[in-house]
Amino acid sequence: MKRIDLIKVDHDRKIGEACEFIQPNITEDCIFYGDGEPIGFYMTKMPEKMCKLADLANAELRSKNVPKTEMQRPKMLGFDANGKGIVDRSIKQFSAILGGVPPKPHMRRPYPTISSVHSVKTAKTFIKAMFLLARESEDLIKEILPKQYERQTELFKDVAEKWRFANLFTSSISNFNISAPLHRDTGNIVGAVNVIICKKQNSKGGDLHIPDYDATIGQRDNSILVYPAWRNVHGVTPIIPTHEGGYRNSLVFYPLKAFKGLE
Repeated sequence: MKRIDLIKVDHDRKIGEACEFIQPNITEDCIFYGDGEPIGFYMTKMPEKMCKLADLANAELRSKNVPKTEMQRPKMLGFDANGKGIVDRSIKQFSAILGGVPPKPHMRRPYPTISSVHSVKTAKTFIKAMFLLARESEDLIKEILPKQYERQTELFKDVAEKWRFANLFTSSISNFNISAPLHRDTGNIVGAVNVIICKKQNSKGGDLHIPDYDATIGQRDNSILVYPAWRNVHGVTPIIPTHEGGYRNSLVFYPLKAFKGLE
C-alpha cells in the first residue's frame, strides 16, 4: 500500500460549515502517516467476504426490516455562482444506530443505553451483518496496523462487554445519503480509530474531506477507511445522484469514551 504523510496546511474552514463538491485527491490504497506514525488506512475495495457482508447490511438497512431515523434537514448539492447553497429537499435521508447510545441529559435521558433497534426482530439480519462486518474490520486493522490494534485493545480494557459492538468499538451508525457538515468526533476515545465502509450506486461525491491536510478521500463502493475521527475536523462532500435512485450509504463503527469505566 502507498504511504501518504499527512502534512498540515493553513485553512479557514470552520465546524458546522457544509463541504462543497471537491474532486478526491486520494484515490489509491494507502496507509496514512501522522508525525511519522501510521494512523489509518484506505482501501478502494475490501476483501470479498467484507463486500458480501456490506451488501447484505446495505440491503437490509434500505428495507422495511430496520427502523430508521429520517433526517429533516435539506441535502446540500453544492453552491451556485453567487456562493448560495443549492439544496434538494426531495432526496430521502435516514440513519440507524446500533450498539451503545451515550447519555443525553438534554433529551431527558441521563443514562447510557443500547440502541432500540436491537429489540426489533426484523432487524436481526442487519444487526448480525453489521456485527460480523465490525469483526472483519478489526481483523483488517490487526493485519495492516498491528500497533493500532494493540493500542485500541488496551484502550478498551475498561469498556465492559455489554457496551461493546464487536471488540474495538462501542457503537455503529449507518448514514444513508447524509453529507455531514464539518465536525470533529470529540466524544470518541482519543487514540482509537473509526471505520467507514461505503456503499455507493449511481452517485458522485460523498467523499471525506479533511481540511487540515487538504485531503479528500474518494470513497468508492465497497471501500473502507480507517481513521482517528477525534484527531481533525472533517466532513462529507455533497452526494449527487447521477441516475435516478442513486445514493451513498456509510456503515460506520466508532468508539465512544462515555462507556469507559461503566458497569
